[in-house]
Amino acid sequence: MTEEKQTIDTRSLLLCGAPASGKGTQCEMLVSHFSFAHLSTGDILREEVAHGTPMGVQAKSYMDNGELVPDSIIIGIVKLKIKDPHYL
Repeated sequence: MTEEKQTIDTRSLLLCGAPASGKGTQCEMLVSHFSFAHLSTGDILREEVAHGTPMGVQAKSYMDNGELVPDSIIIGIVKLKIKDPHYL
């Protein structure tokens, strides 16, 4: 029995930088020029906190204490968003 695998040509670009280093500006240009989807962890985090989602509530407790939100929470929020067909 032969199995055919269906592949989708996807490419990802990760843009990292310090706060106020121009990441958002560069992403706007990439989205405009290449029609990329832009996923901003900061925007997603603020949205989850504003909506009071379970992960947003967890994140808010760290944010209110001036702490960095743990990677496990950020990764969980991003995973939920990229699985949502309406998000990207």
